[in-house]
Amino acid sequence: MVKQKAKGRARPAGRFLKTLAQRADRMVLYERAVHDPVMEVDFLQRVFREARGRQPRSFREDFSAAASAACEWARRGPQRRAIGVDIDPAVLEWGRRHRLSRLAPAARRRVRLVNADVLTVKTRPVEVIAALNFSYWVFKERAQLLRYFRNAWSGLARDGIFVLDAFGGYEAFRELRERTAHRGFTYVWHQASYKPVTGHLLCHIHFHFPDGSRLDKAFSYDWRLWTLPELREVLAEAGFRRVTVYWEGDDGEGGGNGEFDPTVEGEADGGWVAYIVAEK
Repeated sequence: MVKQKAKGRARPAGRFLKTLAQRADRMVLYERAVHDPVMEVDFLQRVFREARGRQPRSFREDFSAAASAACEWARRGPQRRAIGVDIDPAVLEWGRRHRLSRLAPAARRRVRLVNADVLTVKTRPVEVIAALNFSYWVFKERAQLLRYFRNAWSGLARDGIFVLDAFGGYEAFRELRERTAHRGFTYVWHQASYKPVTGHLLCHIHFHFPDGSRLDKAFSYDWRLWTLPELREVLAEAGFRRVTVYWEGDDGEGGGNGEFDPTVEGEADGGWVAYIVAEK
């Protein structure tokens, strides 16, 4: 009689399945949660048209990461050309594979991705340069920020504009976590520490998933929390002749409505987001 081999233990169902966090692409989650290139390009077009009376054609996206705004810019017409500049080659490659590749071939040829430091990069002059998502706050010293602003000034055409964003309000100085539910995940904005003497602000982005898994510190930011008066003064010193702050309107429920208009004062909100438009 042939002796049968003992059967091994049954493996628990799903034992080797990856969690939602393990399967997630942090770049996709970031764009779904906080980045709206269509809205950004709409705003850039609008403020240039209001300042110069014509549609802009050329754009440089500093701290571009995946260059989603640069791709959106080029997508809008055959006269549009764009440059994406970032110091991290890995995120530029992600953008090349996942964003640039989605454009029609003709539009793709009008986008140039540059792996360089925005402090020293030299590109063909453009009508609009933008440094958004508070990315330039990586410059913690005034002299370094001034150096960047001067380089941006040099990269603009004769009548170009430089667009930044900023946030503030008394909640900006707090250590806090804010949770926002999205389809398939929860976005967590974490202000981990703030140092009043230096203005240094450490922030993280976490993503939480319905299966209980988490992607903690998917992105981390070691910044200085710059105020609007400081930014306006440094921009003027860099050579910009006029600096305008665009303030977000109220949605009636204590939040922003996504519409930005010029202001000379602003409001004492707990948390606000604004654009700064500097004209060469």
